[in-house]
Amino acid sequence: MELVQRNKCFDGEQRIYEFESACLNVPTRFAIFLPAEALAGNACPALFYLAGLTCTEETFAIKAHAQRLAAQLGLILISPDTSPRGEQVAKGDSWDLGQGAGFYINATQAPWAVHYQMESFIVDELYALVQTEFKIQQDAIGIFGHSMGGHGALTLALKYPEKFKSVSAFAPICAPSQCPWGEKAFQHYLGDDQASWIAHDATALIQSKGAVFKEILIDQGLDDQFYSQLNPALFQQACQHVGQALTLREHAAYDHGYYFIQSFMDDHLQFHAVQLQA
Repeated sequence: MELVQRNKCFDGEQRIYEFESACLNVPTRFAIFLPAEALAGNACPALFYLAGLTCTEETFAIKAHAQRLAAQLGLILISPDTSPRGEQVAKGDSWDLGQGAGFYINATQAPWAVHYQMESFIVDELYALVQTEFKIQQDAIGIFGHSMGGHGALTLALKYPEKFKSVSAFAPICAPSQCPWGEKAFQHYLGDDQASWIAHDATALIQSKGAVFKEILIDQGLDDQFYSQLNPALFQQACQHVGQALTLREHAAYDHGYYFIQSFMDDHLQFHAVQLQA
């Protein structure tokens, strides 16, 4: 790994690393916040944060205002980029497809399959790398995210509960096989066979897997300009059907952006801290 940037932050350090990814077949970057305990060599619990459409590895570190409480709780925060990037990487024809829009799945269709292997990148490559390079408590790793990244957090947690002990999301795309964003991405990345889409749909996964976690936390703004794409009610209904405990909090006047995320970030960090310590 190459250390690209480091900044002192709440007695810890916010860093950005770059490395050659075997899964993505290009160099990629991730950001990591290391609290003082981690810098001192102590093992700490960790959270993966998956960002939304158009974001980079740096968006969460700059906009979410998570480091203050993470420092107090002794949490490591890991935020990867949202897609492979580079001149040789397929770009797509709009902001919601291609670079900046990897959807945290493994593409099977050309030209995407060469580089867009985001699921394997997160759960295999980056997951193993951070545990090798940093002291992370075993069985104390959670995942959360926003929008496209909320979809990624929910689906990866449900598919790999042995890797992630806790999960939450801000305004996640809860049923991507039933909304324009997801339909567009899945058709390009996975092809026309819609039966393959449901393996990457949180609502469908809950229906098939049943209750997996002690609790799931979702926050959703009611003035969200993308509310029609998100379908939290479908996910809530699926959770109720299988007995999965879900706290879905809907907030009047909040939109889809990072001011909304800042407002409830502390709640999510505390939620994960409790779950990871259990």
